[in-house]
Amino acid sequence: MTHSSPPTARPRHAVVIGGSLSGLLAAAVLAEHATVTIIEADTLPDGPEPRRGLPQAQHTHLLWSGGARAVEEILPGITDAWTAAGAFRRSLPTDLVSKTARGWLPRHDEMQFTISCSRDLLDSVVRSRVVGLPGVTVLQQSRVRGLEGSAARITGVRANTAGEENRLITADLVVDASGRGSRARGWLEALGVSGLEEARVDSGLVCATRVFEAPEGAHTLGFPIVDVQSDPRAPVPGQSATIVPIENGRWQATLAGTRGGRPTADPQAFIPFAKGVRDPLVGELLEGRKPLTDVAVTQCTANRRIFYEKAEIPDGFFAVGDSVATFSPLHGQGMTVAARALLAVRALLREKGLAHPGVGREAQRAIAPQVTVAWEFATSQDIRYPGATGTRPRPWAGLLNGYVERLMAGATTRAPLTAARLQGVTVNRAPTYWIRPGVLRKVLRACGRRACRRGALEAAPLTAAERTVAGLDQAGPTGLGGPLGPVGPVDAVEPVDPVGQAR
Repeated sequence: MTHSSPPTARPRHAVVIGGSLSGLLAAAVLAEHATVTIIEADTLPDGPEPRRGLPQAQHTHLLWSGGARAVEEILPGITDAWTAAGAFRRSLPTDLVSKTARGWLPRHDEMQFTISCSRDLLDSVVRSRVVGLPGVTVLQQSRVRGLEGSAARITGVRANTAGEENRLITADLVVDASGRGSRARGWLEALGVSGLEEARVDSGLVCATRVFEAPEGAHTLGFPIVDVQSDPRAPVPGQSATIVPIENGRWQATLAGTRGGRPTADPQAFIPFAKGVRDPLVGELLEGRKPLTDVAVTQCTANRRIFYEKAEIPDGFFAVGDSVATFSPLHGQGMTVAARALLAVRALLREKGLAHPGVGREAQRAIAPQVTVAWEFATSQDIRYPGATGTRPRPWAGLLNGYVERLMAGATTRAPLTAARLQGVTVNRAPTYWIRPGVLRKVLRACGRRACRRGALEAAPLTAAERTVAGLDQAGPTGLGGPLGPVGPVDAVEPVDPVGQAR
């Protein structure tokens, strides 16, 4: 039940720095307990339009089911609102053609799902809901200049707003959701806070994205998400290529590459790069398609984390989202981690209330486990690419990576291991789920030195109808019922209800 303050308690006020997805969700959580002011540097668009403060929105974004379920709990009905606005709810692995580091993933019946659309649409639907909540106000074209208070307690912020310079905005709680460009660490240190450790792992990844007109009939058919992933085991640059069907009859294609193998903004090089990754499928699908945008390139893709939870941060403050940790976009975890972290904060606030002493520090500690899981997964992979810099793996990481590789190999041929893989990748379960006794036994039994490859797909499991609508050559195996094996029901996987909520 929602925590309610005594009738005589004074009204509470919270400030959220940043109006992107994590800031909006933070405002929705806090609105149960206080009036909320969101301070945003940009002018926020009314609909799904790009904005200057979110340049990474130009690249493909998938909200995994772990994150979608968290957002749905915070904003009931949001999934229907996304699909009504043009987003697609895609079943996993049914609507996914993916070449993982260990091979093609079979297309079983639904085990998890993802929301497939542009980041602009995703944010705009959430923004429309949150700014309409009672007690939520947005100050646009406003910029926070510093935190007000002391090393013991934050009491508000100083901001330049549209009508006033250095305006004092008092608050019982300040949440930093300002993203990759967050200045909160410096603000806290200026108040005398020490011990704010930072870690960074940089594979040198560069992303390049272009939007294309999808083939006629592809969206009606339900054309799958297609991706060819890099292989961190190989001593070569990591390169990947992805197509995500998005609203308005478009395909959003993102290429990525680490040092020594990066994509560029050259439009003539886009499709050749896509053809040159581990499998040419994405490039073949894009060949002949009409481009609708220029190539957008982003180079700031390092994993970076500030360990706020280990420091004695002031009461009345916590950070969330990219302000705490940024992840390489190869792993697609940022939005999901932020949503699940704020669901943990909501549980804390409902139990103890906004006025509880130390609630900001407790919120930061509640966020930490969600961040740690994603951090360990992303950095243990990214540090393996040539030229990667940053924190080296822990001594036991090699043993764990070897086991995870066996699980990933098993996922290409064994349905229960496909389900286990997706539980972790979509952040419905922590990767520690992968070493539970039941999963461990399946991995060891199914993944002997040669057994993992028995029955593996030799080519992309596109159906005949998908190949036809995409204009691909019909020769060779096509998946459904053919030499690659059936695309159909599976056994021994976690049951799901009709809307994909795990029971």
